[in-house]
Amino acid sequence: MNPLVAVATGAGISAESGVPTFRGSGGLWNGRRVEDVATPQAFVNDPENVWGFYLERRRNLLEVKPNAGHLAIAAWQERFEGLTVITQNVDGLHQRAGSKRVIELHGTIWARHCNRCQHREDDFSTSLINNCLPKCKCGELMRPSVVWFGEELPEKSIADAFDIVNMVKVLVVVGTSNAVYPAAALPIHALSAGATVIEVNPERTSLSSKAHLFIQGAAGKILPELESKIAEFVNRI
Repeated sequence: MNPLVAVATGAGISAESGVPTFRGSGGLWNGRRVEDVATPQAFVNDPENVWGFYLERRRNLLEVKPNAGHLAIAAWQERFEGLTVITQNVDGLHQRAGSKRVIELHGTIWARHCNRCQHREDDFSTSLINNCLPKCKCGELMRPSVVWFGEELPEKSIADAFDIVNMVKVLVVVGTSNAVYPAAALPIHALSAGATVIEVNPERTSLSSKAHLFIQGAAGKILPELESKIAEFVNRI
């Protein structure tokens, strides 16, 4: 059975839990050069510095909790069979809230992989074991499984995301600037395929005038009250 509803989320929903956004004032990247911590070359130049940065991020994430927006999306699974979350976030808060079907376009901070042999494994550590950088069985250093600046999104993840938005009846877009491609193209494809698009954001974006419904405000306040409206659109089609 094709999913009826999908939810596309960006940094804004996690910001409500206290996760900094790199574009905002006081954000994650303020005072840290992207080139030093979030590019393939940074890892080549100083893997210890890069790993230290991501381990610190993991420790910080353990101090925050999924907010009411994350929890509402997870609860929608009970009503809308096959509901899929498509997120640009790497923090794992959707899974911690209980969401089962999550496509992580930018990877996850809670895994590591080897660039040489592509071996991948979950990794919930928050410090180096014996002060040693993690190595793959093939001998190569392992890296955090996030998409760095200058890298392409995982082909399967982006393909799966477009497949989902092309078949759903309703797409809810939450907490994203709708300015970063290819993720920003997802709601456009959904509209072209005949889906109803609902946008929830504190500020208007390039999508707002195209969406069937734009609701301005915080996800944590709006999403818990949105289920009946989504059901109305699903049943209308």
